Amino acid sequence: MKKTDLELIAESVDGQTHAFDLLVTRYQDRLYNALFQILRNREDARDVVQDAFVLSWSKLDTFRGDANFYSWLFRVAYNVAMSRQRKKRVKTVGLRPTERERIDLPADKNSSDPSQNLQVQERQNQVQAALADLPEEFRTVLILKEIEDFKYEQIAEILNVPLGTIRSRIYRARILLRERLTRLLADEEFPGQLNTTTKA
Repeated sequence: MKKTDLELIAESVDGQTHAFDLLVTRYQDRLYNALFQILRNREDARDVVQDAFVLSWSKLDTFRGDANFYSWLFRVAYNVAMSRQRKKRVKTVGLRPTERERIDLPADKNSSDPSQNLQVQERQNQVQAALADLPEEFRTVLILKEIEDFKYEQIAEILNVPLGTIRSRIYRARILLRERLTRLLADEEFPGQLNTTTKA
């Protein structure tokens, strides 16, 4: 029978390293995917995941069990990421399209229509492009809410930001994402026609 997070944590605290290895296996891909979408740099995301698991191992005895383990782990990882960024003293910038990785959603397994799967993939590409174009503070809350499915209270705790601010950012992020998607779709439908007016 598959052990729960709490069971694996208890065994890990008792010094059973194989139990923590199971926790790493359970969450490393999900954590990397989320961090990559926030940081938009594959090496940074991998380094943060590694550092986060090392740090969480050393702090595991402080986990009280009153929160979801993954949200606790994500907070550790997010703090590591922000600390690394401050030390580097550079702002995260977007990658060129040829360098950018996508976190693809699974295709509809119930669909045998290749054209439908192609349309789904195209929509994913559009959302990814629009999401990557958002300012970091809005991109982060949107990823945590819409992709990671964290509650508002969990996001506030992870980011150490007041709950009201989180609600406001998510509302604003959704508007910005919708605007960028609309612009992206317009560019694809009428390429090169948005700035064709000439001065009289």
